[in-house]
Amino acid sequence: MDFVRISSILDGEHEGEEVHLRGWIYNKRSSGGLQFLILRDGTGVIQCVANRAEVGDEAFNELDGLPVESALELSGIVKRDPRAPDGYEITVKNLGKIYKAQSGYPITKKYHGPEFLFDQRHLYIRDPKVQTILRMRSKFLEIARDWFRENGYTEAHSPSFITAACEGGSTLFEVKYFDQVAYLSQSWQLYAEATIATLADIYTVAPSFRAERSRTRRHLAEYWHMEVERPWCDLEGIMKVGDELNSYVCRRLTSEMERELRSLGRDPKDLDKVEPPFPRITYDEAVETIQKDGVEVKWGDDFGWQQEEPLTKHFDRPFWVTYYPKGVKAFYHKPNPQRPEVTLSADLLAPEGYGEIIGGGQRIHDYDELMQRIKEENLNPEDYSWYLDLRRYGSVPHAGFGQGIERTLMWICKLSHIREAIAFPRMMSRVTP
Repeated sequence: MDFVRISSILDGEHEGEEVHLRGWIYNKRSSGGLQFLILRDGTGVIQCVANRAEVGDEAFNELDGLPVESALELSGIVKRDPRAPDGYEITVKNLGKIYKAQSGYPITKKYHGPEFLFDQRHLYIRDPKVQTILRMRSKFLEIARDWFRENGYTEAHSPSFITAACEGGSTLFEVKYFDQVAYLSQSWQLYAEATIATLADIYTVAPSFRAERSRTRRHLAEYWHMEVERPWCDLEGIMKVGDELNSYVCRRLTSEMERELRSLGRDPKDLDKVEPPFPRITYDEAVETIQKDGVEVKWGDDFGWQQEEPLTKHFDRPFWVTYYPKGVKAFYHKPNPQRPEVTLSADLLAPEGYGEIIGGGQRIHDYDELMQRIKEENLNPEDYSWYLDLRRYGSVPHAGFGQGIERTLMWICKLSHIREAIAFPRMMSRVTP
């Protein structure tokens, strides 16, 4: 017996046909001699209607006694019905195997607060909205990898255990590594700069860890990073990569995931605006704009959500903020030769209040200049001895960026909190389930 996926029915592929389905009962209700089952598989949800006169008393009564989250197999006729969720429903003809769940499923139709739902996250990920978000996440990464492959990039990987900070020592998770101390990686940055000398244009998709004591809606302690590094590349070149990659992803999402986007409240036309090149403003211009909006900020401050949110309201698509002060960027960012107090750096901010989704720029490729910056930041050169070797042997201008997958999905899917963009979020206050 061949089972079809619910998504194929919702795409209009089986109208009028008899199909075989299997999935879990997400919800159910009865009305007289009818049973209405909301069936969920790994691709979507659909309403299945069982008529007592059609399926018989025994099967009808068995369905009536099934608790939610029971799993079953059934066959039925696909029917277009504008009253049904997503416009299609199944008229049930026969039942197959049934896997009865226990009663007492903790997530009911009543209102549950977010903390309760995240305590029950191992069950709540079955919710159709969560399922849609996770499928969007998968499709986002699939499309991004397609772009990288089509443009000659090689996927590479770096260690999760490190011995020296890439971003800031105050946000490192310390772990016992046999008989010595190590840290969880904040970024593949330093290792990527080593790898470009053997693989050239590279990217990775991997978890990163930052021990930021932050409770904002935009921070996770463990998040997924899509990072890019290119040799013979400058600031302008790496911003062009960000433009083309993200416009490509948005364009394909609107064509391949239109139904899912709309179900999340995102008008696909919003993503049609994401065409390169993205607007660019300097850090100086951003500070001036934020100050005019009445938000407290002074030159030299890093931007948090309080500054980024009002700034994003001036744009209807992602935009770059360039040339951040040296004091707010990591030691490896190359100072601007024409203005050494700022760096050849750029952050990509999403509109609608979502803020930074990419941070990157051009790296220092000169040994003496890098050593000077290490000393200026009071870092120990011995901790970066192998990294300094990269400047001794074959160093070239290079650039890269890191893109937060959850932050990007927050914007694309119009989510109110970053914890919704990952199956099992890890935050300052949560490490279970």
